[in-house]
Amino acid sequence: MNRSEYESRTESLLMPILDEQGFELVDVEFVREGSTWYLRAYIDKPGGITIDDCELVSRSLEAKLDREDFISEQYILEVSSPGLGRPLKKEKDYVRNEGKEIEIRLYKPFEHSKEFRGILTAWDAAQITVTLEDGRELVFARKDLALVREAFDW
Repeated sequence: MNRSEYESRTESLLMPILDEQGFELVDVEFVREGSTWYLRAYIDKPGGITIDDCELVSRSLEAKLDREDFISEQYILEVSSPGLGRPLKKEKDYVRNEGKEIEIRLYKPFEHSKEFRGILTAWDAAQITVTLEDGRELVFARKDLALVREAFDW
């Protein structure tokens, strides 16, 4: 199995737990940092996720993962809130942020910049469209996007 299969199977184990609690799945990732593998689940709910919510989901998911035992590598399971700076990845993330200001980071410069900020006005599987503060509308191919997230002024 590969990482995407681990993530997909974990997501299928996680969804009934989240549905029962009224939580939303933001993302699942299986990543290596240094010599350690991490299986991370990011969850959310209106009003935000608490530590108790994370613990509840973690314990339930851990029991299912132990029963299924499909991940051959040793890993650390983490269940957490995605935080304010979470990336937009899924269709529902774009729906939630339509008409809001977003930050975009590109892999390669466009018009001498790799970073843009604008209002998300449209998106599909191939591209996203933003309106900049000066009124210009820019269209970016999804394959060129390193990061897209809701903009916050810290």
